[in-house]
Amino acid sequence: MNNPFGYNALQAKIQGLSVQVGELFADLYKDPNADSMEALEAYKSLRRLLPREYDWASDSRHIGATAAHKATQGVMS
Repeated sequence: MNNPFGYNALQAKIQGLSVQVGELFADLYKDPNADSMEALEAYKSLRRLLPREYDWASDSRHIGATAAHKATQGVMS
């Protein structure tokens, strides 16, 4: 698969935001007083704006899924 972020600035911005919101979710999740579920919903909404890796496969992940998932786990490097 080609790197679609190199050709579509809007998709690159959405991916960047989804990583940031994923990191925010991870931080909020660690705080027992925080309502992290709102951040999780925002993350999921952003991810749904991106196209899937393979248009022909309905169970295909959205582009940038690995980096975005790592952000929600607090494992960005």
